[in-house]
Amino acid sequence: MSEQYVEREQRVTPLELFFDLVFVFGFTQVTTVLSDDPTWGGLGHGLLILAALWWAWAAYAWLTNTVDPREDAVWGAALVAMAAMFVAALAVPEAFDRHGVVFGVAFLIVNVVWLTLYALAARRDRDLLAAILRNAPSALAGTALIIAAGFVHGGLRPMLWLAALAVGLFGPLLGGISGWRVQPAHFVERHGLIVIIAIGESLIAIGLGARSTEIGTGVIVAAVLGLVVTTSFWLAYFDFFPIRGQQMLADRSGAQRTALARDAYTYLHLPMVAGIVLFAFAMKTTLAHVGDELDTIPALGLCGGPALYLLAYVALRLRVSRTLGRGRLIAAVACALLFPIVVVVPALLALALVAAVWVAFDAYEIIWWREARARTRALRLPASVS
Repeated sequence: MSEQYVEREQRVTPLELFFDLVFVFGFTQVTTVLSDDPTWGGLGHGLLILAALWWAWAAYAWLTNTVDPREDAVWGAALVAMAAMFVAALAVPEAFDRHGVVFGVAFLIVNVVWLTLYALAARRDRDLLAAILRNAPSALAGTALIIAAGFVHGGLRPMLWLAALAVGLFGPLLGGISGWRVQPAHFVERHGLIVIIAIGESLIAIGLGARSTEIGTGVIVAAVLGLVVTTSFWLAYFDFFPIRGQQMLADRSGAQRTALARDAYTYLHLPMVAGIVLFAFAMKTTLAHVGDELDTIPALGLCGGPALYLLAYVALRLRVSRTLGRGRLIAAVACALLFPIVVVVPALLALALVAAVWVAFDAYEIIWWREARARTRALRLPASVS
């Protein structure tokens, strides 16, 4: 692995795309958890599992941003981690029941491979190696708590999962950011692809929901409305955000770049993905019951998922510019305020209301911000910028 820790810029490799396919399955499994148990407990379990999957994915996003995935050692180790992650994804539906230990042990293998590869890659970079060694205790402790949760029952299990995520996913906040490396173009592209994967889960959910019922006029209308919202998820992100995100990272260096990458991508992309997955679960339920009123949890996913997705952008803007903005904040609040209505009207009408908010928001951004969007596109950076 010689000099693979040296600062570089490259496109996302086929190996990374192949690795991400496991997370397509993992997100689908989370949707299954929510669909099979549409209760507050099921919602909590689904979100905890999703956060753990994100923890694993984000760790490897940082790794492949530093090492060269085309190196033989990296390539082989990534396949081992991929196999372990696939086993963990298989265990997702029963992660809070009989397969909790299986999930935890597979997750441990994923983290051990990640730490080993990172340490080997950084052996000639004292600062990066120190950063990895600072992170190792929290990663291993968090994983140990997930394994321990597999041996207990009742309310203690989700508490151990919460503790695991607090230690493993958020523990690095206490360790500082010195020593870490970020290559803007690759990092931005990597996260854009995982957002696409999450959006793809919404399309899969539409298909699965339609398959479970007879395809009539109501189902067709609901499918089209679901596609409208899914397209709006895509437009809100890919219209200009990757360009602007790469520019913001490229304009910074050292600790400032690392901190922004951590906050804007590792942490604030999690609620984006969670919002998309919640909407996917709600769409699966809506398509199967277009003429019925939605239960509380599917209704929460239908309007709360988009609200959470949009609020992530609000938080990101607050992090970067210390301002809240208007359009995305208002649209998020509008989606959240639909909840009392969504639980008392037919599912098709509820979906139409959510879609109407998105269409109004899209029209606002396209018209009101057309000049700013054009300027941002004009600033598109070449992949070689570092």
